[in-house]
Amino acid sequence: MSEIQHEYLELRASPSRRDPRLKVCHPDAREGDLSPTGSPAAPIAARGPSGNNRPLVVDLDGTLVRSDLLIEAAFSELSRRPHSLFEMLRALSKGKASLKHRLSEPEDFDPAVLPYDPEVLNVIRDAAAQGRTVYLASASHERLVSAVANHLGLFTGWFATDEMTNCAGALKAEKLVAAFGESGFDYIGNDAADLPVWSRAAKSYAIRTPSNVSRRLNEQCHNVEHLAYDKPTWNTWARLLRVHQYAKNALVFVPLLTNQHFDWPSVLQTLLAAVAFSLCASSVYLLNDLVDLQDDRGHRTKRNRPLACGEIPLSRALMAIPVLFLLSMGIAASISLGFLAALAGYFALTTAYSFFLKRKMILDVVTLASLYTMRVIGGGVALSVMVSPWLLAFMMSWFLSLALVKRFVELKARREANLPDSKSRDYRNSDFGMVGALAAAAGLNALTLFALYISSDAVQELYTHPGVLWLVGPILTYWIARVLMLAHRGLMHDDPVIFAIKDRVSLATLGIVGAFVVGAM
Repeated sequence: MSEIQHEYLELRASPSRRDPRLKVCHPDAREGDLSPTGSPAAPIAARGPSGNNRPLVVDLDGTLVRSDLLIEAAFSELSRRPHSLFEMLRALSKGKASLKHRLSEPEDFDPAVLPYDPEVLNVIRDAAAQGRTVYLASASHERLVSAVANHLGLFTGWFATDEMTNCAGALKAEKLVAAFGESGFDYIGNDAADLPVWSRAAKSYAIRTPSNVSRRLNEQCHNVEHLAYDKPTWNTWARLLRVHQYAKNALVFVPLLTNQHFDWPSVLQTLLAAVAFSLCASSVYLLNDLVDLQDDRGHRTKRNRPLACGEIPLSRALMAIPVLFLLSMGIAASISLGFLAALAGYFALTTAYSFFLKRKMILDVVTLASLYTMRVIGGGVALSVMVSPWLLAFMMSWFLSLALVKRFVELKARREANLPDSKSRDYRNSDFGMVGALAAAAGLNALTLFALYISSDAVQELYTHPGVLWLVGPILTYWIARVLMLAHRGLMHDDPVIFAIKDRVSLATLGIVGAFVVGAM
């Protein structure tokens, strides 16, 4: 038996050397190193073992995990320290390995909640059941790769990037050939960067590969197996873009209604404004989802969002952000420069909310209320009409109440689930009583402001029967009181606005209010 064969058999047989935590190939180690201490070991074989004896090597990002750890780590860092963007750019100028090392210790990284692909896990378990060794090989940093490997406990060892060397593409292929020999391993990958590795493997497994990559893979390799996976549908993208949230942008029609501008040019202008707000909001929803990935995965409902559960690749979402933003700004510019400025202000505020303000007690709900009110202001700017200050004050207080209800529901759910205080929100679970009281106070204050609005001279002059508007007050009182009661009973949706859109009683209430407003005209 040759020394090479003996080394391979010893690796398979020795329990200590099959420990999942074993660091098989540190990127800057000498070729052939197979242990953390750098003890020399020659390549296993020129052609490697055959059949069920071949090691199985698995890629991490986009393959074992339906996500990208570099993107996750970058947004995790930006969410805590937005100014660290300049540090990242400085690190990237030294190479991708330097950037990955800079982002290698995200504070909120938890391998237990990552969206692992069940099909890839099945292939790994089948290989382990056959007695084959399984290795994790990734361009992600070694700290993250080792955390994943230790959590799963399925791997004999791992290959990864360090501060100096990016273990990707051709370099990854060379590392694997040095360890296992030419065609001495099977490999599971997902993207163009894996083509050099597939070409050196005995059998190629592919999952979630773009069509052009699949075509090149089939041309260069003969033993290829494409693993099944669920492709994102239009419905998946609609959930990601929060199309159901577009109903909130109907607020831009409030100035049209209250100022009674019912001509077609005004309606079309307002409709374009709503579309611009919708596209802009979607771009920020994507940004917010990237920032909140770890938090969303620990949430009872948000963990099913397309990015959190890996239904849509993070890279595609990242590319969609500027596209949606530029489309919204283009539409805004076609309306007026004033509306463009209003929409840019909305984008700036909601981005500040995603990265900073949502982690500040009370400031977060005030910001949410402001974002709703800015839609009304935007509608007024699009039509070049004044919006009553009393109406804006009513809107601000009304949506402040709903934002506080949202926080109340979240805190109540955490208390009932015996969860600790949230690390991403500046609230304690014990605050839920005070938050509920503030929600009720803001709602009642909104009713007072509404009374002041319908008493104003502008309303008295604009409406034919302004007294009819007083009938709206009791309806609004009933609705906000009902929302507070349902939240107290734990029957409220995470987002009261979404609850209102789907709730029959709320829709009936809206219809009655609309009838009274029309009757007052």
